[in-house]
Amino acid sequence: MSGTVNKVILIGHLGDEVKMHYFEGGGCIGRFPIATNETYTNKQTGEKVSNTDWHNVVVRNKAAEICEKYLSKGDKIYVEGRLKNRQWQGEDGNMRYTTEVQVQDFTFLTNKNEPGGGMSTQGNTSQKTAPQQTATPAAQEPSNPIGEEDDLPF
Repeated sequence: MSGTVNKVILIGHLGDEVKMHYFEGGGCIGRFPIATNETYTNKQTGEKVSNTDWHNVVVRNKAAEICEKYLSKGDKIYVEGRLKNRQWQGEDGNMRYTTEVQVQDFTFLTNKNEPGGGMSTQGNTSQKTAPQQTATPAAQEPSNPIGEEDDLPF
């Protein structure tokens, strides 16, 4: 394979409200953290282990405004995007580093006042697209038809 891929898919819960930043040219970005959880059973102790990872998410322009309007802390969201590493010099003079998910597509998974699902954007979020209604992806939840509990983390 001669090409490279930088793609991230996350389903998680917002850890805070969307923080908006507006620019002179009329553009804006929204930032918010997403928590994803991993739960598995330790084979040696039989104990359930749960780990939470936090991801910094960035949305731009119209998509950011949609997220600010409809998302709140604790809401479940599906995001697709790419990883972006940034660095800057802090007020104390030290270099700071962060890794962010630059969102290209997202779907709200928390049901807000209407049966049938959350809001979704399709395609490139830099385009001004109106949100569309989609069904909640209950069918995407993995199920174990045998009824056995597995110890896999996914």
